[in-house]
Amino acid sequence: MARAGGPAVQLYHEDCVAGMRRRLTPGSVDVVVTSPPYNIGVQYRTYDDNGSRDDYLEWMGRWAEALFEVLADNGSLFLVLGAKPTDPWVPFLVAMVVGKYLALQNVIHWVKSIAIEKKDVGDYPGIVSDVAIGHLKPINSPRFLSDCHEYVFHFTKTGEVELDRLAVGVPYQDKSNVTRWKRAAADRRCRGNVWFVPYKTIKSRAGQRPHPATFPTELARKCILLHGRERARLVLDPFLGIGHAGAAAVSLGLDFVGFEIDGDYLETARAVICERAAGK
Repeated sequence: MARAGGPAVQLYHEDCVAGMRRRLTPGSVDVVVTSPPYNIGVQYRTYDDNGSRDDYLEWMGRWAEALFEVLADNGSLFLVLGAKPTDPWVPFLVAMVVGKYLALQNVIHWVKSIAIEKKDVGDYPGIVSDVAIGHLKPINSPRFLSDCHEYVFHFTKTGEVELDRLAVGVPYQDKSNVTRWKRAAADRRCRGNVWFVPYKTIKSRAGQRPHPATFPTELARKCILLHGRERARLVLDPFLGIGHAGAAAVSLGLDFVGFEIDGDYLETARAVICERAAGK
């Protein structure tokens, strides 16, 4: 599928490990933004998310090895990983497996919800009262805290890939920095490794969130921009889901490839990406 004069989009209904090796040229992928199943019992339509830990990590290793082959030498993998309160080790174990093939260059904390108390910030412009923003899934337990964030592990082949940090930068709060620091002339500083990217608040999962574990399009867009839009020819999501990484890629005018084993998710992704390609 492709929009006339726009980015090329290829979506495949197949396993990503075999698919990457069969359909992608070695070294052809510049940016990967993906979130594999976490093996924590999420109710997908097709995939069994309750395998043994050893089998799951062995599969993650096979996936990482195949990805290494198709990733460009200066490419970036942005790996979104979460956990459940009773099994908090999952993101770190997966990162260690992927780390056998790629270098961990950055760790980004994707914050979905945050509470800021006025007394903690003092006389700060724009914050006039307590603030609690974003969407979280409450945990009703005396042992665990509600989960408000996930990890985005940024891997590269060398750990030395230069990034376009200011593409996702933020303005200086204190404008005196713009004149004080030579590098601040454009009133832009590094955002850092904590990103607040909320979900849209929904009243019901039925009909509003057709996939149980997605990340926002804006999170994927920021990842691509951080890598460097001008150096990104092809974006890949091996675990396509409902296509948010693809929507981010086409919104930036970039070619995209996605793999998905669930036919219903694939059709939803196709619609999501087409809609974004049409500028909606």
